[in-house]
Amino acid sequence: MTQPVRLGIVMLCHDELALAARMVRLWVESGAAIAVHVDSRSPQAHVTRMHSELADLRQLVFVRRRPCEWGMFGLVQATQDAATLLLERFEDITHVLLLSGSCLPLRPIPDLLAYLARYPRRDFIESVNAADVGWTMGGLNEERFTLHFPFSFRRARRRFDMAVALQRRLGVRRRVPQGLVPHLGSQWWCLTRETLGAILNDPRRVEYDNYFRNVWVPDESYFQTIARRHSVRIESRSLTLAKFDGQGKPYTFYDDHRQMLAESGCFIARKIWPGAQGLYAYFPRPPAPEPSIAEPRPARIRRLIDRAVARRRLGRPGLYMQSCYPRNDSENGKTSAPYGVLYGFTDLFPDFEEWLAARVDADVHGHLFAPDTVEFAGRPPVGPGALPARPGLRDLDERGFLTSLIRMTQPRMQIFQASARDRDNLDWFTATDPNARVFVITGVWAVPLFHSDMPFDDIRRTAAVLQQRELHMLGALQSIWLKARLQSWNLADFAARPAGALESVLHGLGAGIAPPGDLPAMRDLTGFGRFLQRLRNAGLRPKKMGDFSVDEPAGKAKP
Repeated sequence: MTQPVRLGIVMLCHDELALAARMVRLWVESGAAIAVHVDSRSPQAHVTRMHSELADLRQLVFVRRRPCEWGMFGLVQATQDAATLLLERFEDITHVLLLSGSCLPLRPIPDLLAYLARYPRRDFIESVNAADVGWTMGGLNEERFTLHFPFSFRRARRRFDMAVALQRRLGVRRRVPQGLVPHLGSQWWCLTRETLGAILNDPRRVEYDNYFRNVWVPDESYFQTIARRHSVRIESRSLTLAKFDGQGKPYTFYDDHRQMLAESGCFIARKIWPGAQGLYAYFPRPPAPEPSIAEPRPARIRRLIDRAVARRRLGRPGLYMQSCYPRNDSENGKTSAPYGVLYGFTDLFPDFEEWLAARVDADVHGHLFAPDTVEFAGRPPVGPGALPARPGLRDLDERGFLTSLIRMTQPRMQIFQASARDRDNLDWFTATDPNARVFVITGVWAVPLFHSDMPFDDIRRTAAVLQQRELHMLGALQSIWLKARLQSWNLADFAARPAGALESVLHGLGAGIAPPGDLPAMRDLTGFGRFLQRLRNAGLRPKKMGDFSVDEPAGKAKP
């Protein structure tokens, strides 16, 4: 006949003792015996109040108080003291569950008892070989067992780091006690009486305690290692849902996590925010007529936490904010969605913006980064998401301006015009952005100058500046770091075959249709070759134009 399960609880408390007292009463009223350890650094007045509130409970014992600091051996000693007293006082206990004062049972406690009764000889303790699995972050995985750690990581961080560095330099390597294979795992376990008693009464316990006294974070390794010597069968998992960040701090659950916690099917969750009154009122769920022994399903909630952590660390693609501003080229996506940059098209086609807007399912803007204007589609005084149409405000953060426009208008694609006359601060940004679809007509900056009435000396000076800006832009687009999708034509090639080039533009922007027979009206290039020669004669060497005849000026290009 199977012995009925009698659960014992070891509860470690250090703050929020009123909530801890509430949890103590809940467990005792469910039939558990409990041993409570309160950190010696907790205010005595709070401890006295807790004793008074729980004075009527006969299945409760308080343990001699010790200082319990994270990463130090005091936590292990407190657990040993409480477990020893619990096993001595309550001889009918079959299993011992280690909890903190901020642990909250989620399922009915009879479910947990029925589950333990189904596996009466199993020890639920996460225990992974330190040599095989990288448990920790920051380089102290196996070293936590081979170096000395006399200083507190939190109170004396500088001395802690200096001691580690010195021991590494000197080649210090502590010997692990013979027969022990270091294991790591969650602090929160549930052991059978036989296994826990064997650990506490191990004839080599003094040797083990002296060794683990200088192990870093021994509460994650002491029981996890020694249980391997005494357990009949270890189930390497915890019955308590707990998730820790890279600094060893537990993630906290709030009221808005209620549905996720309920769906997890876990027996216990740690750590609950003291102000989450909704969780404390909802959990544990009331018992059903028949206890459920359904397996916990923590994988889903752990995946959600991992995704949330990754988002907090990496940010959303294309989202820049003061609290999580990425290093250059270390972003989680420079922008959040594909967008188009059309360089030089409005210099060749005066009505190109309107023509393109009629043929693509996108917002087609004008020159968003012109020096003296911000040309949103339709020319509103305020852009999408209240982006300013004032160049002075835009120029305070041009990258933020572009990335915000793309993010706030999803899923609709954004397309804007560019030219050598525009500000060039984002040339490298767009060139190294995989979301950018860049289409360039090189040398087209000269066409408006060709049609202008400016004095030629001014034209020549302006041409030198514009050509230098274009070469700067091409330096980014022709670099080995280019990640944008790029299509480029020189002016002569584009003007000779505009239909095929425009078809490539529409296809690259996802239009998926061939251009109609009526192309946008193109500026007259008659005499453009002679104009370029005149620039050469004035000492400027036009580049990236293609071949234009000087003797026989080109007429309007035909489709």
